[in-house]
Amino acid sequence: MREAMAGNAAAYRRFLVSVAPHIRAVARSRCRTLGASENEVEDIVQEVLLSIHLKQATWDDTRPVGPWVAAITRNKLIDILRRRGHYVSVPIEDIIDTLPAENYAPDLTGRDVDTLLEHLRLQQREIVRSISINGDSIRATARRLQMTEGAVRVALHRALRTLGNLYRGQARED
Repeated sequence: MREAMAGNAAAYRRFLVSVAPHIRAVARSRCRTLGASENEVEDIVQEVLLSIHLKQATWDDTRPVGPWVAAITRNKLIDILRRRGHYVSVPIEDIIDTLPAENYAPDLTGRDVDTLLEHLRLQQREIVRSISINGDSIRATARRLQMTEGAVRVALHRALRTLGNLYRGQARED
């Protein structure tokens, strides 16, 4: 590649011919790994060779050429698969039995909830009770408290964050 950058066309041709099988092998392996069609391999090789030609001035000749070519190959593979809308799809039925069931329900009694709510300002407490406990809508809560819906959302978010921090702090102490 150093000779090619110095203007030696024959050396440049030899470099491209010698690097193409490596690019092809990497592209084929990645296509298999990602579930892409083997038909994509030659397109990837051609795009990588074109990119090498267009970006040869970006190669630092004090460094090995292999990692530079590998990075171009990886990026071109990703570009081609994105452009063609390739994605990997795994039906949930195939993995449902391997997914762990998680229980996010905290062990709180009504008294614990009241204790946590006491740490909130009055307005936040009313909003949390209205929306999270009583099941009222944000709109109804906003009307009742004479607030905008946006202000209710912000207050609810902040109150829930505060409650979460308090709960996690109490859980660590237990």
